[in-house]
Amino acid sequence: MAGAPVVEAKAATAFALVAGEGIAHWSGRSYGGLARAGFMRNPVAHRAVRLVAEAAASVPWLAYEGEAEVSAHPALALLSQPNGRQAGPDFFEVLYGHLMLSGNAYVEPLVLGDALRELHLLRPDRVSVVEGRDGWITAYDYRAGNVSRRLPVESEGRLSLLHLKLFHPLDDHLGFPPLAAAGAALDLHNAAGEWNKALLDNSARPSGALVYQPKEGGNLSADQYERLKAELESGYAGAVNAGRPLLLEGGLDWKSMGLSPKDMDFIEAKNAAARDIALSLGVPPMLMGIPGDNTYANYQEANRAFYRLTVVPLLTRTAASFSAWLSEAYGEALRLEPDLDCIAGLSAERDALWARVGAAEFLTEEEKRQAVGY
Repeated sequence: MAGAPVVEAKAATAFALVAGEGIAHWSGRSYGGLARAGFMRNPVAHRAVRLVAEAAASVPWLAYEGEAEVSAHPALALLSQPNGRQAGPDFFEVLYGHLMLSGNAYVEPLVLGDALRELHLLRPDRVSVVEGRDGWITAYDYRAGNVSRRLPVESEGRLSLLHLKLFHPLDDHLGFPPLAAAGAALDLHNAAGEWNKALLDNSARPSGALVYQPKEGGNLSADQYERLKAELESGYAGAVNAGRPLLLEGGLDWKSMGLSPKDMDFIEAKNAAARDIALSLGVPPMLMGIPGDNTYANYQEANRAFYRLTVVPLLTRTAASFSAWLSEAYGEALRLEPDLDCIAGLSAERDALWARVGAAEFLTEEEKRQAVGY
């Protein structure tokens, strides 16, 4: 109807950057979109997510009751084999991957009788939050195919779902995925790859133009234009026709288009986008092999910063959440901590600590052991 208002809808399904008529179309930031366009399509995002998830998942856990370390506890056995299909590192790799791509991770307990037997991860895009009248979460709905289950937050005699989330400034209940902060860089990097592929398909060189310069003026007729276009597409397009000489009729002249200084900045723009993707996930670009980043003096320093600033904080917050949750499950005050002594990337810091403590003559042997965590 004429004069009716135009309703604009925001699409959040596909990841693509399409430049048309001066307008850039940016993709959505859903879990499925980030997973497909980031982890499954972009090599920088894929490697950065795996680097964080695998590094954090490889660190073993320690259990404490008060100040005393417990070497044999059911919680440690459960975390080393959460379920029949996943070992501990596999389970936590998926958990940290969910946090990187969704900002949320959901752990469902399997309780048989009065004992906690298994832990299972729920895919974040299948879980939705149910709010009560007071604004607090009352339950979680989990949908897989045509099956839907409601998991209450509080249920007498039943262990609730464990929800881990990263900080979100505009959402009270859900976390913000780190990769979404680099969404524009992710779109740019993917678009750069598509541009390079199109360039290879076009004989790996910039396109040119056919200019019609008749002696007596005039333009090509419609039939001549269509015939020329069909011949170019069939006989000269594609990598198999690279370098094939172009046969031109009278009045036609080929004008090659070279790369301008502006086009030469394209490669640096792609590297800048790659650095933004890596930094959003807390991975020093030097570890990703991205050129042009000299923030760290050497690879060892970058690796140490990666563990200290990214992996250890992620492990600490995960340990705190699991400690409170498993303390409720086992009915005792349980404290979980990552075994940082097993992290090879922090060996230099550990050696320096032992040297300082060992040289402290005013400490007893017992005090020295406590100072280094024993």
